[in-house]
Amino acid sequence: MNKISCDLLVIGGGASGIGAALKAAKEGVDVIVVERLNLAGGILNQCIHNGFGLHYFKKELTGPEYAANLLSLTKDLPIKFLFEHFLLSIDKKSKTAYFTSEKGINAISCKALVYSAGARERPFGSLLIPGDRVSGIYTAGVAQKFINIENRVIGKRAMVLGSGDIGLIMARRLTLEGIEVVAVCERMPYPGGLSRNINQCLKDFGIPLLLSTTVTEVRGDGRLSEVITSELDENYNVIEGSQRSWSVDTLVLSVGLVPSTTLMMDYVDIDSRTRGIIVDSTMNTSVPWIFSSGNCVIIYDLVDYVTKEGEIAGRYATQFIKEGKTKKKIPIKKGIGVGITNCAYWVEETDLPLYLRANKPIEKGRLVVRAGNSILYEGKEQAFIPSEMVHKSIKSEQISKIGNIENITVEII
Repeated sequence: MNKISCDLLVIGGGASGIGAALKAAKEGVDVIVVERLNLAGGILNQCIHNGFGLHYFKKELTGPEYAANLLSLTKDLPIKFLFEHFLLSIDKKSKTAYFTSEKGINAISCKALVYSAGARERPFGSLLIPGDRVSGIYTAGVAQKFINIENRVIGKRAMVLGSGDIGLIMARRLTLEGIEVVAVCERMPYPGGLSRNINQCLKDFGIPLLLSTTVTEVRGDGRLSEVITSELDENYNVIEGSQRSWSVDTLVLSVGLVPSTTLMMDYVDIDSRTRGIIVDSTMNTSVPWIFSSGNCVIIYDLVDYVTKEGEIAGRYATQFIKEGKTKKKIPIKKGIGVGITNCAYWVEETDLPLYLRANKPIEKGRLVVRAGNSILYEGKEQAFIPSEMVHKSIKSEQISKIGNIENITVEII
């Protein structure tokens, strides 16, 4: 067994992990970044479309360009990358993480850890769709990798199930590769992706979006040849007589991302609904020396947010390494109109970075953040949809003015 030590250990070399490493290393902390793939950048490396970096780099980049720009910032900093390493376990008493690699087992001891392992796609098996066991069914990420990285043609005529952003982008990508996309189906009565992607990926290419519609059967002999779709009522039950047959050889799934937290469930508190790691405004978990950021906490719309949250984790992990202290945490409650929010606690004397989604489409509403009976923030009236994340940062000075705070409530009214 090879034993290594460092100040800060970062698990995950994607946008969030690199952000954490950058922030810590700039403050003189010795950092090791462990990545399971053979290169850094994570999912960015297969996202060849543009639209990245508008907030973080103030310019529009493709995924690989965003990753390259981030990595360029690591030069001349005390950051070491270990690739093709897989997390086995964590010993909380000795603050040691164990990894397996081609060269054997590495035991890496640290003073603080940032877990930024991203998310995984929901597979076809989790949907419980009846039918034949056929080839030609891919998650959107796998289809993206085959086309963008391996230059493979995955079919001739396709349907996309789920209108998440990656599904919308893949509908356009398939079309550009000469694959006919017959429709994008969405079980919800509203789209699951950003409005800009609905326009740029579907409307601009004449691809139909079928709302309140899902796949209820797949058929084929070896290879997929037919998909049956059905319309759904307001309770998501199949409307009898609404079944429709589609002749396709490819089905691409964009049915949601799940935070990659399975290996952390024995060590830190996990949100039972989202399966994301519960963190406070410093990205600290339920374990004082373990921090977490990125899509393993909550699924973000923009990679720019992911990197910025990684920087927060790196900043406060560094503070913990140097001071070894934790401060009082104030719980944040979800009020009316809010479905998902992050973070779960506000730590005294820190800024509060709020990311949230509405629990349903709201034509007119206002985001209100309260500390007891005092209003910390009240936004302008606007429309809210669950597919678009709302971001608001509140300065610590503004919160501290309230005095004794027992909880903070976030609501859309």
